[in-house]
Amino acid sequence: MKKDAGKIALVTGANRGIGFEIARQIAQSGAHVLLSGRSFEHANIAAQTLCDQKLIATPIQLDVTDPESVSHAADWIASTFGRLDILVNNAAIRIEDYGIAPSGQPMWKWRETFETNLFGVVEVTQALLSLIRNSKAGRIVNVSSLLGSVGTHSDRSSYAYSDMFKSLPAYSASKCGVNSWTAHLAYELRDTPIKVNAVHPGYTKTDMNDGLGDLEIPEGARTSVQMALLGSNGPSGSYVHLDRIIPW
Repeated sequence: MKKDAGKIALVTGANRGIGFEIARQIAQSGAHVLLSGRSFEHANIAAQTLCDQKLIATPIQLDVTDPESVSHAADWIASTFGRLDILVNNAAIRIEDYGIAPSGQPMWKWRETFETNLFGVVEVTQALLSLIRNSKAGRIVNVSSLLGSVGTHSDRSSYAYSDMFKSLPAYSASKCGVNSWTAHLAYELRDTPIKVNAVHPGYTKTDMNDGLGDLEIPEGARTSVQMALLGSNGPSGSYVHLDRIIPW
């Protein structure tokens, strides 16, 4: 393991789905990807898949809802590399059932959703921010969703304005929180080389979406990878899908 093996990137929730593909595409750029998952065994299998493709990947156990796990991961990255160039906050859950009215979703699903989708993003970022500051040009990518856009939810012509997607109030609100966190952190870091952006992957065919969607997983990973590899002239504090700005 070399400390100078190009950029060091951490992708949370990377053992499958969009997270794994984000890790793969970032690794293809020459970065050393730290591929994290709640299960080290699953992360290790995914990382080995990338290594078999001649990419540089290391598994790391990281449960974004467990402060001890977050702290341990941050300490390991600090002692091993001394910096972090790219953080992709991808880990998320969708546990609400389709077809239930917004007021009918139980509170435990709200709390569990926010623990992973919002509080986990904030805690991981706070734990790693000093290492990102050690990068020459740190990049923080928060994987949001079109369902985090209040403007889109209010647009009667949008697919979000439907019984199906209005049955995910906790998921949608958690992603609204991610967007707000993105704007606040980008402001804090406005006079640094660090860029912070939120992305909408697109409606992608993943397990989270029960296999439904318009995009295949490689396409769904593209926006996150673009923001992770953003040049010095790129935006910060934006909410995007590919080259399109998403309304807050």
